[in-house]
Amino acid sequence: MIIGVLVEVASKSVDRIFDYLVPSALCGFIKKGIRVEVPFGRQTLEGFVLEIKDSSTSAKDLKEIIRIVDQDIVLNEELLELGKKIQKITLAPLISCYQVMLPKALKAKNGSVVNKKVVSYYRLNSIDLSSFSFLPKQLEIIQLCQKEKEVSKKRLTQISASSLHTLVKKNILLEVKKEEYRRNYQEPIRECKQLTLEQQKVVDQVRSFPSFSVSLLYGVTGSGKTEVYMELIDGALKQGKNSIMLVPEISLTPQMVERFQRRFGDQIAAIHSALSEGEKYDEWRRIARGEAKIVIGARSAIFAPFDQIGMIIIDEEHSDSYKQSDPSPRYQAKDVAIMRAKRHQCPVVLGSATPSLESMARALKGVYHFLSLPHRVNGRELPNVQIIDMNQEVKKTPYHITTTLLNEIQYCIEQGEQVILFLNRRGFSTFVTCKNCSNTIKCPNRDITLTYHKSNHMLRCHYCGYATPLPKVCPNCKEESLSDLGVGTEKIEEELSVLLPYAKVLRMDVDTTSRKGAHKKMIDAFRSHEYDILLGTQIVAKGLDFENVTLVGVINADTSLNIPDFRSSENTFSLLSQVAGRSGRSKKEGKVMIQTFNPDHYAIQYTKTHNYLGFYQKEMEIRKQLKYPPYYYLCSLRISGRDSSYVEKEASKIYRSLERNLPHMILLGPSPNIIFKMNRIYRYGIIIKYKQLENLPEILEKILQHYKSDHRIKVDVDFNPSHF
Repeated sequence: MIIGVLVEVASKSVDRIFDYLVPSALCGFIKKGIRVEVPFGRQTLEGFVLEIKDSSTSAKDLKEIIRIVDQDIVLNEELLELGKKIQKITLAPLISCYQVMLPKALKAKNGSVVNKKVVSYYRLNSIDLSSFSFLPKQLEIIQLCQKEKEVSKKRLTQISASSLHTLVKKNILLEVKKEEYRRNYQEPIRECKQLTLEQQKVVDQVRSFPSFSVSLLYGVTGSGKTEVYMELIDGALKQGKNSIMLVPEISLTPQMVERFQRRFGDQIAAIHSALSEGEKYDEWRRIARGEAKIVIGARSAIFAPFDQIGMIIIDEEHSDSYKQSDPSPRYQAKDVAIMRAKRHQCPVVLGSATPSLESMARALKGVYHFLSLPHRVNGRELPNVQIIDMNQEVKKTPYHITTTLLNEIQYCIEQGEQVILFLNRRGFSTFVTCKNCSNTIKCPNRDITLTYHKSNHMLRCHYCGYATPLPKVCPNCKEESLSDLGVGTEKIEEELSVLLPYAKVLRMDVDTTSRKGAHKKMIDAFRSHEYDILLGTQIVAKGLDFENVTLVGVINADTSLNIPDFRSSENTFSLLSQVAGRSGRSKKEGKVMIQTFNPDHYAIQYTKTHNYLGFYQKEMEIRKQLKYPPYYYLCSLRISGRDSSYVEKEASKIYRSLERNLPHMILLGPSPNIIFKMNRIYRYGIIIKYKQLENLPEILEKILQHYKSDHRIKVDVDFNPSHF
């Protein structure tokens, strides 16, 4: 028997299938989609079996495989085909397209890292106990084993570890090893809320569409989209089919899992990066074994190894976290969802209070079905939004919290209500500069400023993690004249301790939620009113539902507005609308206060009136003039290397080649990336705008092949990038 193996090397130079012989003793265990260990040059590598055949066109002296790694199939037939489709649309190495689907424990390179969790249980041996005499603790252990037949080691050692040891030594108790999952799900409460007429209409519409359909659910914040999702998934379960539910943020997953668990119990599995590698491995196997019927998770959960899918839902579909930017393959989870839905002939529902312009354009053109939840479930109006002009207020206070906002915070706390404060920048200050020579301290690996974190007096790079203590003198002029400028969540926390010393403040950002389970603990603590104010970055902007929050304050609405990216206005409107939606979600009336230096900007003004369609029309006019999505597709090329002049020269060559071969497309560049140096690598970019794909993939593939053996330069391709 001969098999075709795709080895673990994610390189264009070895991005092909290699033939190997299978020893006769192993032939009966070979299946497509399992891993095998093979000799490869002077190395021993693992790889995936993609072909099984009787002959080979390769050289006659084929090598034999060393061993079979898996008993069960790791990549089923659908995932094998899906990987090839992703390779075609991303131009990534095929092995990368497969490895992105799997938890670390099942990737070829890391197959031995994570083991199954095995727990010891004990049962009574079939012997006559009448001839033995037992101490009280030993007798207690025996009686428990008689009652329950098999009891875990943990429970028995709580009675007496020495007594357990003695009973095992005398052969009275026998040890039984059992595999256990690292996560446990409680029994369901079967909580099922009565749908409103609007919600039921949406459910009925989705069920009336053809087997395969793509729908955009535009529902205002607080309109009950999650209840619709659960009802649709329940319908799929009753048909004996599985469902995938994607959420954009790790912080949303515990809350979403909790709500789904109350209704569906251990039928759910969670897949997201906050899990340990062992937990991801267990969840993946529960899905593959058919023990879990519903998967909830971030982007990678779209690859859940289900055989029969009846529903795919993508919540907060506008989020750019559904696009993988790095590393390769740079896939869009929404596209993968549609590919899988076509194969399984099932619906895809994209939900959002602020849909992406591309999705809304498709819905209004009839490419997607358009569904709407225009009202909040409790009949409450959307919160009143007040714009605070910082151009005037900044002169009145030395703090970043204006007097107007401060008064509202005080009033809410006095009323026993809670506040969410939003600032999409962590740390104490944005950068540290020298008042003497104007030198700004930057990351040695990247051409960007370091952020000051006062809690540990460290300067940190939020891109690569580089950290260094804050120096006492300027590294450039050696004077003691350093000062920190800008503002982050840490500084706002300090200001609140001065302005509102009696208020209990909970800061929620990457720095405070790095520990496992921290998101859930913080959310639970705030919900139980252990804190008055929740201060955070975009972690607090989406999906969270606190009935006692009546005020949302935005410290600086311009953070995302000033980013040099064509999506900056869309991202600003979306983020502000989402965080505004955290206010007044229950019986109490809500209020939102937005501090900004750009009060007249249309993204700010349309947020004030909760006018998504107004923003959509305004932004579409601008996109049309500038030839950006959804009117044009985009492709971004990144040319990088350690020699800046060589990279620039080769980037110009690539541009001229594209210009010759793609005369009907618009080319921008080559130009230095916004972050020009990253990890001591210099980066240039070229942007391609096009309406028809034509021969673009073939041209780009030739460029990638041309540079695959040039170790001085690397070329990366990103179709439809979420940002530049």
